Amino acid sequence: MPAKRTTVRDLRRHNRSLLLSKLYFDGPLSRHELSGLTGLSAATVSNVTAELGEERLIIEAGLVESDGGRPRVLLRVDPAYGHVAGVDIGETGVKVELFDLTMNRLATVEHPLASPRPDAAAAVTQVASGLREVITEAGIDEATVLGVGVGVPGTVEQGEALRVHAPTIGWQEVPLTDLLRAEGVELPLFVDNGAKTQGQGEMWFGAGRGARHAVIALIGSGVGAAVVADGTTYRGSTSSAGEWGHTTIVFGGQECRCGSRGCLESYVGAEGVLARYRKARGGKASDEDEQTQFAALLESAGKSKTAAKVLEETAGYLGAGIGNLINLFNPERIVVGGWAGLTLGEKYLPEIRRVAGEHALAHVFDQTEIELGQLGPDAVAIGAATLPVAALLEQGADPRTAGSKRGTAA
Repeated sequence: MPAKRTTVRDLRRHNRSLLLSKLYFDGPLSRHELSGLTGLSAATVSNVTAELGEERLIIEAGLVESDGGRPRVLLRVDPAYGHVAGVDIGETGVKVELFDLTMNRLATVEHPLASPRPDAAAAVTQVASGLREVITEAGIDEATVLGVGVGVPGTVEQGEALRVHAPTIGWQEVPLTDLLRAEGVELPLFVDNGAKTQGQGEMWFGAGRGARHAVIALIGSGVGAAVVADGTTYRGSTSSAGEWGHTTIVFGGQECRCGSRGCLESYVGAEGVLARYRKARGGKASDEDEQTQFAALLESAGKSKTAAKVLEETAGYLGAGIGNLINLFNPERIVVGGWAGLTLGEKYLPEIRRVAGEHALAHVFDQTEIELGQLGPDAVAIGAATLPVAALLEQGADPRTAGSKRGTAA
């Protein structure tokens, strides 16, 4: 196949994207600094930044002294250019957050879901309601929202018709964007797996920042991961890469909600941990939500040998699973996130590291950092909100008019 010719339009978009991204992540910067950091000529930087300034994508941010000349003007991305929303559809609830362009949080709402196997229509209703609520609470015009990112607990099939496959919660080929449109959501939509949105959030603003090769693990009711190779999230042939929770940790082990047996998720995901604890103590299922039950389990570990044993085993399974990640992907950093992962990690991270070291190749483990996520339980929603921002930076243009390479509904 012959190589695609680079057009003047392609070059212009590349230059806009390069400068806008540099200002977004490293600004404020002067035009002189931008030229040195990007390798673009001073004339190109001047022309492109003037264009971006006219569109109000960037603004002046003060002056900096130069060596022997006039002070140089600093530039930065304008936070007020537009807004983005991030949605986390989890097994237990829906969280919707609204941000300005530089990810300052303006409003948040949470709606519980009645079942850990939520009906897709019920989740969509909560998303649409949550979007209206955060826009009203922030007092902004909906027209200023560049897009809505949505993190979901399953595989997202991107194509002419977007479909979500999440068998662990009973979703099969759910036309999520179509359902959201039917609920009156007209904003640009960007949909991805929740572990991948958390991964992008941690790589941009959290514990993954600065790493080129990393694995960002999400441990909540379920378990997933985002594998980042040379700065890019690995997606696989059908975007299902990262289903770490459904790798086998115990041959013929306990049944997983995916239908298989011995999956890592059934041993370290909150639902599986609580089920093991109930079985060990002969208790019945509680009416309390999973997060409350999980917190109570951690709290009782100091006085209950059964609770302590279950949690120590969980830390061991998680450490072994992380050892597998180290052997498979050779990351420089592994970040443990998700509400259950953060809760468990606060107490058991040293044990998790120790077991990971026992199961990973020694010379590879010695070069791998294992850390807790820095974005907290909001990481999936924050990461989801970066999806429309990523479209803006990749294209160097407003996603409301330019479309998106990934996840935009028609």
